[in-house]
Amino acid sequence: MSTPRATLIADTAIALLAERGARGLTHRAVDERAGLPPGSTSNHARTRAALLRAALTRLAERETTGFKAPPPAPCPRAALRETITGGLHTALTTGRTLTVARLELALEATRRPELRAHYDSLGHGFVDLAADLLASAGAADPWRAARRLVAWCDGILFNATAGSGRASPPDRAELREQAETLLAALLGPNAS
Repeated sequence: MSTPRATLIADTAIALLAERGARGLTHRAVDERAGLPPGSTSNHARTRAALLRAALTRLAERETTGFKAPPPAPCPRAALRETITGGLHTALTTGRTLTVARLELALEATRRPELRAHYDSLGHGFVDLAADLLASAGAADPWRAARRLVAWCDGILFNATAGSGRASPPDRAELREQAETLLAALLGPNAS
């Protein structure tokens, strides 16, 4: 985000999306929650579409912080498994607010073509990041494997946050086991 105020507005919008849903996200609600003078959010994001876009952009920034292709490791597959496990576990626990907000934004994007384009563009960034991680682990077709990995992660997050698995989300050990099974399918059983 370009300024501390822009970051505050976007972070507040994310929190409101998670707490109240898309209908509860208004310029006035952001001003009140963030402790800003009335009209501050409107000055930053003039329209609802601009406010949703700002929230989505900030959400992608926050979700990708720290996810870089790992340096060469003795066992890149194990490092990737732990990256996946840790990322999902965080998204289901301390990062749950971001996960719920992302689901809200995904649904909102189905009704707003301008948001859909931005959502899809940012989504390609997640696929590119996953492709880099999978390439470092020896994937023969990193981009294709990355699409499968991202789809699987999205499924886990939806199921454990808003779907039928919400009452009993997977713990770190279960996520690790599932990630290993997926990596065996993506990289082969003997890949390092």
